[in-house]
Amino acid sequence: PASGVSPPSPPGKDPERLRAAPQRGALPTLLLRRQRLPPLPLSMKVFRRKALVLCLGYVLLLLLTMLNLLDYKWHKEPQQCNEPSPARRAPSSPQQPLFQPRSDIRALYRPPAPPPRQRQLVYVFTTWRSGSSFFGELFNQNPEVFFLYEPVWHVWQKLYPGDAVSLQGAARDMLSSLYRCDLAVFQLYNTAGAGKNLTTLGIFGAATNKVICSSPLCPAYRKEMVGMVDDKVCKKCPPQRLSLLQDECHKYHTLVIKGVRVFDLAVLAPLMQDPALQLKVIHLVRDPRAVASSRIKSRHGLIRESLQVVRSRDPRIHRMPLLDASHKLNSKKEGGGGSDYHALGAMEVICSSMAKTLKTALRPPDWLKNNYLVVRYEDLVVDPIKTLRQVYGFVNLVVSPEMEKFALNMTSGPSYSSKPFVVSARNATQAVSAWRTALSFQQIRQIEEYCQQPMAILGYERVNSPEEVKDLGKTLLRKPRL
Repeated sequence: PASGVSPPSPPGKDPERLRAAPQRGALPTLLLRRQRLPPLPLSMKVFRRKALVLCLGYVLLLLLTMLNLLDYKWHKEPQQCNEPSPARRAPSSPQQPLFQPRSDIRALYRPPAPPPRQRQLVYVFTTWRSGSSFFGELFNQNPEVFFLYEPVWHVWQKLYPGDAVSLQGAARDMLSSLYRCDLAVFQLYNTAGAGKNLTTLGIFGAATNKVICSSPLCPAYRKEMVGMVDDKVCKKCPPQRLSLLQDECHKYHTLVIKGVRVFDLAVLAPLMQDPALQLKVIHLVRDPRAVASSRIKSRHGLIRESLQVVRSRDPRIHRMPLLDASHKLNSKKEGGGGSDYHALGAMEVICSSMAKTLKTALRPPDWLKNNYLVVRYEDLVVDPIKTLRQVYGFVNLVVSPEMEKFALNMTSGPSYSSKPFVVSARNATQAVSAWRTALSFQQIRQIEEYCQQPMAILGYERVNSPEEVKDLGKTLLRKPRL
């Protein structure tokens, strides 16, 4: 092999025959080899049978599905027969067409679902002794409203003795959280001490809050039933975590907060401009002389707030001097003293901020247009049904007969209540004119000097003599400019 010479073939063997022999005998050899292969195992045969059964089942299922689709299409398509069979004829309605074709397009393209209802957020902008407690009950009693009564009270108590103006920013931040149902903000201004969690009954005004005193937080009342809450009954309710009240807040589409501690409407501008809130403001006003008379009557309960308000006065402004102690209301009998002095002094700050707000409302910026409503307390008590419908229409609420009856009963009481901070049925006429017999003429002149601008805009006429004050037959109300 190394020399390239093939080895000699065996004797008697032809090389050509040797090469041809395997070719002639190849087919029989392969057949013999195939016949000698071992048989398939039993497991392989079972697998093939199962695969065959599955294929047949799949084909059968496919045929059944096609038949069902054809049958569905036949019944859904409008019938083209001119004469229906007697079995399909409706003899009871011969005038109506026997076959009314239905369009598949209406079934495929149904009208879109209505968008989720936008939450309505409302702030009742007012001041002390303006009838705001009664006005707030118009929302507190409504089953569709989540109502909070003066929550900014917690800010003033925690940050005392801060003056009224310096606390406006903190008040706005608290309202921003509450309108998002973040009730944990109450804990930031908890005066109970470190480590003590505030409960539902620890919120200011909780004892008359219809949500807190009703199911599921308390079994004493039902939110859907219109009627005043007895604070003695509500105080017996079990205190609940604020998180449970927060869950209730999210269930309501209308959230109303009533407050007396925001003095300038411009403080609420960021909330009214926030598209996520779309806040509306209801400005509840009352004759400043009636407000001052009520403040003097409840002077001991408001002495702390009066001090904070008086501290906000600008010392650079030249003003009419405050009346001395000899002009206080029933000082000897009721022990007025300096509390009357501060009650009247607070009216200067209140009327100054009110004048600023009303001037803004006369020429409203874009953020205030269609989001601001003025309501006079005198109009509310004289014609409660009309005013209630106006207010509810502004905040997209429906006036129910129960709420109309409630408003009418609350303004048809036997007399004018002598108890401050208590909401009860009152005589409307006496509620409007009680200040005319309670204040001295000097006190009236003092208040009119402080409040002449808001009085002119709101339609409250000034008096010129003591005789005019005592003439109850003469009305001092005219049409307001707003």
